[in-house]
Amino acid sequence: MGLSEVLRPMSRFNSFKRTQVILQHLGMSKHTDSEPEVFLERKGCAGVITLNRPKVLNSLNLSMIRRIYPQLKKWEQEPETSLIIIKGTGGKAFCAGGDIKAISEAGKAKQKLVQDFFKEEYTLNSAIGTCKKPFVSLIHGVTMGGGVGLSVHGHFRVATEKTLFAMPETAIGLFPDVGGGYFLPRLSGKLGYFLALTGFRLKGRDVQKGGIATHFVDSDKLPMLEKDLLALKSPSKEDVAEVLDTYHKKCKVDQDKPFILEEHMDKINSCFSASTMEQIIRNLQEDGSPFALEQLKVFEKMSPTSLKITLRQIMEGSSKSLQEVLIMEYRLSQACLRGHDFYEGVRAVLIEKDQNPKWKPAKLEEITDEFLNDCFKSLGSDDLKF
Repeated sequence: MGLSEVLRPMSRFNSFKRTQVILQHLGMSKHTDSEPEVFLERKGCAGVITLNRPKVLNSLNLSMIRRIYPQLKKWEQEPETSLIIIKGTGGKAFCAGGDIKAISEAGKAKQKLVQDFFKEEYTLNSAIGTCKKPFVSLIHGVTMGGGVGLSVHGHFRVATEKTLFAMPETAIGLFPDVGGGYFLPRLSGKLGYFLALTGFRLKGRDVQKGGIATHFVDSDKLPMLEKDLLALKSPSKEDVAEVLDTYHKKCKVDQDKPFILEEHMDKINSCFSASTMEQIIRNLQEDGSPFALEQLKVFEKMSPTSLKITLRQIMEGSSKSLQEVLIMEYRLSQACLRGHDFYEGVRAVLIEKDQNPKWKPAKLEEITDEFLNDCFKSLGSDDLKF
């Protein structure tokens, strides 16, 4: 795959805009349908979680979290439940993230939701990561932010040709949370650092080749895959893996196509190995390739505060447990909600939609180590606890 195929003129900016459109869906926080926002059903050997807010790309809110978490813990203890499956309705998205606009409005009003949402979301992320039963996520369609947290920490993540993965938080004054500090630095080389800082989107087979998904199947085979999983009798993790492996091996879509970032991985590993954002930018400037220059343009649109917080989050998370990372990320979530850039990012992307956020501070060099240390410090009795 040549450079022109990866980076068509303005392709990253178009990609950026498409991500903003997806984020805008998350601004529509009202659920007007009479149907439940999430279905929790026993089917065959499995407990099946179905996210059911298709009009807002199955974005995750606190009421959904409060229904999923206790049921997940219950199923984990039930002998007759051998497997847990999570999926989304509507065909366009697994889950495009958390209900950002609702969180922003709550933060402005100093409502308790801004503590409750993140504490309970991260507690659910941890429960998925420690679940004793095989946990299968069918990440068909848009899977971003909070949707990644509902899937990536489980045993199995099944992508399709329609899967679209990204952690786009630095574009709205946040950071790649929901355990991003745990799974991103554990991807190959510095790929996770690159994905975290740039919000680069992976599609289809690349989601599996990049290490986010464990398996890849044709979307039209998902109903049959689910049927075969539900038909298993008291399956072990190995039994579930065998079914998934069979479907994965049969799928030939883009099988021989190189990973979209393969030819750039040497540059990514080199440029993104620096311990400061300033040095990463200098590395990209010195590299000077079209790919490097494209990332510099992307950084110009991102919150400088978010970039610095994110780099330190990923670096520190590389040596922490998932639970330690989630405790750190809860502290960071509250720091972002005390600050300026998150509200400004939501204004620019979700409310006024001018796509022209005015970040404060506007330059990386204005963000001090003292400020960063304050973002990462303990909240004492208010900390997230496991």
